[in-house]
Amino acid sequence: MAIDKSAIETLKTKLSPTSEIVPPDSEKYADSIKRWSAAAEKPAGLVVYPTTAADVSQIVLFAKENNIELATVGGGHGTSGAASTDGGVCIDLSKMRKVTVDPEAKTITAQGGALWRDVDAEAEKYQMATVGGTVNHTGIGGLTLGGGYGFLSPAYGLVIDNLLSVEMVLADGTIVTASDTSHPDLFWAIKGAGIGFGVATTFIYRAHSQKSPVWGGLMIFPKPHLGAVIQMANTVVQESEPGPVMLMGFAALPPTCQPVILALVWFNGSADEAEKYYKSLLDLGPLVNTAKEIPYSESNTLANGPSAHGLRRTMKGSAFLAPLELSFADTIWDEYIAFIEKVPDAQETLVMFEFVPFKKILAVPQTATAFANRGAYGNILLQPTWRDKVNDGVCREWTRAVSRMAREELERRVGEGTDEVTKSGEGEYGNYDSLGASGKTVFGVNFPRLVELKKRYDPQNVFCKGPSLQE
Repeated sequence: MAIDKSAIETLKTKLSPTSEIVPPDSEKYADSIKRWSAAAEKPAGLVVYPTTAADVSQIVLFAKENNIELATVGGGHGTSGAASTDGGVCIDLSKMRKVTVDPEAKTITAQGGALWRDVDAEAEKYQMATVGGTVNHTGIGGLTLGGGYGFLSPAYGLVIDNLLSVEMVLADGTIVTASDTSHPDLFWAIKGAGIGFGVATTFIYRAHSQKSPVWGGLMIFPKPHLGAVIQMANTVVQESEPGPVMLMGFAALPPTCQPVILALVWFNGSADEAEKYYKSLLDLGPLVNTAKEIPYSESNTLANGPSAHGLRRTMKGSAFLAPLELSFADTIWDEYIAFIEKVPDAQETLVMFEFVPFKKILAVPQTATAFANRGAYGNILLQPTWRDKVNDGVCREWTRAVSRMAREELERRVGEGTDEVTKSGEGEYGNYDSLGASGKTVFGVNFPRLVELKKRYDPQNVFCKGPSLQE
């Protein structure tokens, strides 16, 4: 059902002159509903581009008063459809991307529509950085509100562990600043479950000195080297001192489109230090090796290649207990090969194991933030990628099936009862869209408190796009 035009005209009078409203009959509409994953696009009834928090407040009230579904888009990187709405109002924050750095206070202030490349570029002017997304065209909002892993996590924890405050528009239109000293209960909820509590219009992050270049790049290996690559990756994930991060995965890259082992290697140090650390990989003689000294900001472009906009995608996260066992990785490889052979349209599918040292992440208690995925493990990203809509169902079902396999393996390892297991979290990273996982599954021990806070801050479930926070 179309949104009443007179109501839209009334909304327009309440917004700042620099804001913009795009209805379905606008020539800008088709572009306004595009997302990173074409499979996540929905026909919004209205797209609004605010430029101030007051604008956002008016849009939230408009949606609430007219009983219209509300969605918010920052970078549009989610694949669940949370940043889209079928017939509702979409708040697009892309006109709110200002980033400023205070080098004396060591803080970075970024508007809610900023992308990580905006943050990285501005911070680098001051030889600083903060924990941020490993794909730099990701929006800061979604990644932050869901927890956030990055190359600097071994040194500084998750993105939310470096979050100092958030300006947020609540369901009643109120604009508040949440921090450890102002609305601390809301701030607790924002750090992991923020998508369910409001629209974040400004973030302030703790900044860290990053004066030296880092070393990183992509190495490609044939399948017979999988065991040796995993051996190196297992060394990385269990490091007690910050320095390395490694992502290892399966992909069929052009021009040959033959399935290979990817190793995205990263080291916060010099090339000499890094090459000594990763000597076992270098000695294997990778088919491709792009690793070199680069500015920190370039780190977050290394994974951009397999993450271009416009293809159909879905995502789901799971986890593996460290160290990763070769037999399990072999099983996932076999499932991956069988899938792309069965669905040739899904040739660009990516499976990624993330080896991010977890000591700093585990230093924060599981209940200190709403985020409940702190564990002695690495995340698994399942990212089918295809082009033809007819394959939507089979690609999503494969993702669910392999995720179930990964969950069973995680539970088997947990059942072995090692000391590290006692530190395990939920094994479900909400930012990987969870494909219908319940709030209880994603937030575990923190779910009951989130349910109570949801009743207080958003009893009508205006912000309904994340994992359910209702009993």
